[in-house]
Amino acid sequence: MKRFGWMALASLIGAPVMALDLDTSKASNWSIALHPQSGEAVVVGTISFEPVEGGLTYKVDWDDSQFTDQFLSMRPFKCLEGPKKQWCRVPYPYENRRVVSEADLTDLEYDLMFIWKNQGDYGINMWNGVYYQIETADGAMIGEMNDMDMDLLSAPPDEGILRPIEEFDLEPADPDSHWLPKLVLTIK
Repeated sequence: MKRFGWMALASLIGAPVMALDLDTSKASNWSIALHPQSGEAVVVGTISFEPVEGGLTYKVDWDDSQFTDQFLSMRPFKCLEGPKKQWCRVPYPYENRRVVSEADLTDLEYDLMFIWKNQGDYGINMWNGVYYQIETADGAMIGEMNDMDMDLLSAPPDEGILRPIEEFDLEPADPDSHWLPKLVLTIK
C-alpha cells in the first residue's frame, strides 16, 4: 500500500513535525481531519484519550455542524457535503472496547468508518464503504483510505469476535478517485 511520507504530509497540512505522543500515562485531545486530494482539510471532530490498563481508552466527539442530516436507504445518516460526493458516517453497530495503543489502533479505525455516495444519488450503496487504516507517524496518526463492502457488517459477528473486518476485506483505494482519501489525527 502506498504511504505518504510524514514530512511531505506535514508540509501540506502545516503541522509541526514532532514525536508521536500516545503516552498511556496521561490524557490528551486530538483533532480529526479529513483531507481531500487538493484544497483545505475538513476538521470533523476531536478524540479525547484517557489512560487505562493496557493502553488508552477514547471518546470521539463529532462536530455535528460539519454534517447534514440525511435519510438514505431507510436509515438516518450524518453526511459531509462535498463537491461531487458525500461522506456519511457509519457508526460501528457492535461491541467495541475503544482501547488503543501505538501498536494497535484497530478499535479507533472501527469508529471512523464512512460510506460515500455521489451527489444526487437517492440511497446508499453499502459496497461504497470507507475504512481508514491508521498508522502512527511523527506527531500524528494517519489513515489511508481503503474501499470496503459494508454489507460485511449487516449481521453481528460470531460470539467472541470483536473485530470481524479482515485485511482481505479491504482494498486500497485510488486516492485520485475519491474526495477525502486521507484521515489525519493530530494532538491539540
